[in-house]
Amino acid sequence: MKTFATAGAPHLPATVAVSRVMRDVLLALLPGIAVQLWAFGAGVLIQIALATVSALAIEAIALRLRGRDAARAVADGSAVVTAVLFALCIAPLAPWWMSPVAMLVAIGLVKQVYGGLGYNLFNPAMAGYAVVLLAFPRLVAQWPAAAVDLTTAARTIFGAPAAAAWDSIASATPLDALRQLAAQGQRLPEIGAAALFRQSRPEVWALAAGAWLLGGFWLLWRRVIGWQASAGVLATVIVLTLPLWLLDAERHPSPLQHLASGGLMFAAWFVVTDPVSGCTSPRGRLLFGAGVAVLTLAIRRWGNIPDGIAFAVLLMNALAPLLDRMTRPRIYGHGPHG
Repeated sequence: MKTFATAGAPHLPATVAVSRVMRDVLLALLPGIAVQLWAFGAGVLIQIALATVSALAIEAIALRLRGRDAARAVADGSAVVTAVLFALCIAPLAPWWMSPVAMLVAIGLVKQVYGGLGYNLFNPAMAGYAVVLLAFPRLVAQWPAAAVDLTTAARTIFGAPAAAAWDSIASATPLDALRQLAAQGQRLPEIGAAALFRQSRPEVWALAAGAWLLGGFWLLWRRVIGWQASAGVLATVIVLTLPLWLLDAERHPSPLQHLASGGLMFAAWFVVTDPVSGCTSPRGRLLFGAGVAVLTLAIRRWGNIPDGIAFAVLLMNALAPLLDRMTRPRIYGHGPHG
């Protein structure tokens, strides 16, 4: 016989602890972390450690300044999740100071200035990532062309390697390579055979997308997230890109390539599902995910950044309160305009 956890009288559903939710999110991230660690090397773990230490320190200081219980708030795991999400977005060999800068924005400004956990309008990890991406685009977006050992990664992250040394281990992402080659007039079959595109290791990014999908299914099974926002992202990408691909497959990437080449799959399960900065109504979540997909595809097509997911998410964060207001369910016993 199945039992359901309930709170005390009047026996409402039991409140899920924030720490348990954050623990489930971190567990869901493990497959993707494993893929990145295998593909890019120990720099991935160093970046996670740097971001985590920075986030916890900045959150503790901010809470002390606000006169709040720092130990209890830091222990809920939300700062760690923000740090890990950010660290997985930047190049594993980015300089050490990038994480403190991003976490100062993400935790100190976007989260604590707005009132702390549950009050932030924007997604903290995406805000921190957007700031460093705009300020240091080359350092953020160049990924290792092969797995880098711990010693080399540490020297590169904490040192000041010469430009030649950096160029010898860095490569573009598949989206960046696709963009550069398409600007030269090459079509997709030619791009797929080009050395620059092969060096970007598209198979690794596709494997990572599968890992994020696996983690997303775990979150759904654990009922940590709802399905609407993720479905909005994935369905919109397919609906908008499939007709173009069918019309001219030599000029327009397939829906699968869109989902597997950048951070769309990562965002669909771990970013747009944020219950604080996203929508709360079911229809609002669908529209929120669809909006992120539309803006991301538009930035990829006409913007100056190969993958504009962070900016798409932040723009939709600003629209989330309006979407919730427009899509709130009818209150039982009241008319449509309740």
